Amino acid sequence: MSRKTTPPTGRFAPSPSGRMHMGNLWSCLLAWLSARSAGGRMVLRLEDLDPDRCRPEYCDQVMRDLEWLGLDWDGAPVYQSRRTGAYAAAFRALEEQGLVYPCFCTRAERLAASAPHRSDGVAVYDGRCARLSPAEREALSQTRRPAWRVRVPEREVAFSDLLQGEYREELSRDCGDFILRRSDGVYAYQLAVVVDDAMMGVTQVVRGSDLLSSTPRQLWLQERLSLPHPEYGHLPLLLAPDGRRLAKRDRGLELGQLQECYTAPQLVGLLAHAAGLIDRPERITPRELVPLFSWDRLPREDLVWGPL
Repeated sequence: MSRKTTPPTGRFAPSPSGRMHMGNLWSCLLAWLSARSAGGRMVLRLEDLDPDRCRPEYCDQVMRDLEWLGLDWDGAPVYQSRRTGAYAAAFRALEEQGLVYPCFCTRAERLAASAPHRSDGVAVYDGRCARLSPAEREALSQTRRPAWRVRVPEREVAFSDLLQGEYREELSRDCGDFILRRSDGVYAYQLAVVVDDAMMGVTQVVRGSDLLSSTPRQLWLQERLSLPHPEYGHLPLLLAPDGRRLAKRDRGLELGQLQECYTAPQLVGLLAHAAGLIDRPERITPRELVPLFSWDRLPREDLVWGPL
């Protein structure tokens, strides 16, 4: 007897800090195709927690850009800036487990107290503030507002990625104690996405491989907060010709500039060809791509973006 599987709920989760670029469109299109090709739902979350970078007009622009490309979503958009109460409750739950401590290190001190253990050279905090005495914490609190970190165990976390295969990290060695709330009171990405994915019923997370190393700590937070684990698929990145990851600073590849040269079906066709879903870059809509989507056809390695 065949086993019925529940259609996935995927998500868009852009940071509204400017216009989307080709790398954002790549991730959004493939996340949407993965969910829709399996008869699933797609929800939209605007990750606008950072008041210094995110603006309401950028949120509106993100939605217009998705609609222009031909991508829809189910239900009302969720704004992280309106959900700080949920993050505070999760923070308290971790605090009650004795896992949270204040970190008074400045940025320079954090770098000095870290070592680049990981293969990508990212520094791993050594936990020095976890070893402060109550008196030392009290003294430092008179002159500094702390960030708050979560204490991770010496434990390996592994999962099977839809595209990258088996991935594992030893938390204390490979990521270290990470920040849950910044010194300005803004809740950090790792905590917010875990809470929101659960609240929104997300069962499939499709995003760029630059976030692959975030997944073990998110799986661990889900466990500590008794939240379900989604499945994950991490896409290869689109790179500029000089090998850099595409970013919003690449003005020629942001959507406002692209719209002056390409129609939406042309851009979708370029992305679909890069993904291996069609044999040549031709005009096509996301709806027309739904029956063509397959994880088996997607590339595993980063791609240099050259058509533009």
